[in-house]
Amino acid sequence: MSAPDVSVILPCAGLGTRFGAPYAKELHCLAPGVTVLDRSLEPVVELAEGGAAVRVVVVFGPHKLDTVEYLARYAGTLQLVFVYQDDAEPGLDGAIRCALPMTRGPVALVLPDIVVSDAGGLREALRLAGASAWGVVAAKERDPVVLRQMGALAVDGEDGVVTVEAAAEKPADPAGFNALWGIVAVAEDQAHRLPDVARRDADSPLAGARALMVERIVNYNTTEG
Repeated sequence: MSAPDVSVILPCAGLGTRFGAPYAKELHCLAPGVTVLDRSLEPVVELAEGGAAVRVVVVFGPHKLDTVEYLARYAGTLQLVFVYQDDAEPGLDGAIRCALPMTRGPVALVLPDIVVSDAGGLREALRLAGASAWGVVAAKERDPVVLRQMGALAVDGEDGVVTVEAAAEKPADPAGFNALWGIVAVAEDQAHRLPDVARRDADSPLAGARALMVERIVNYNTTEG
């Protein structure tokens, strides 16, 4: 397998208990032949079709073999690497740690149940990471219920590219946060800090990052979206 230009971590080992369906939430159908997973991967495919060699490190568990099979349709476009997440590395931060040894180059975290409205957002986040180590794709959000369920940000600046003043994973108190992130990109030499993005007991490395603001980020927590 050739070295990639960029690596993407795709954590698919979650149980999705809130989703309330007998199938993985990333396989939920949004349109004929189009799943949530297809929509979440649109920025990754856009990057690959633009000429980048993209390695996608898929983190999965034994209950996600349907997702593994579904991803075969991307084998001609993306380098697919599968990593098993066991109980010794729980949670999203554990999934990221499982995947990191298989990454090369700058790394992006793309969640299989999060859809961003700008397919070019990943490319821009990587550009921002190349300039200042960290880049995110974000959207404005004021609903405290939503912010408690997401990676929350306090951003400052005009629409477009803004600065992240503070960040927290699923904050118990979302006061002061006004946005959420959908994709995170990091330079290779800082990728070891990526698990801290998903930890509630660690200082987020996203403080000080540059963020591309997009119109909408959708978290498919339920079958209604």
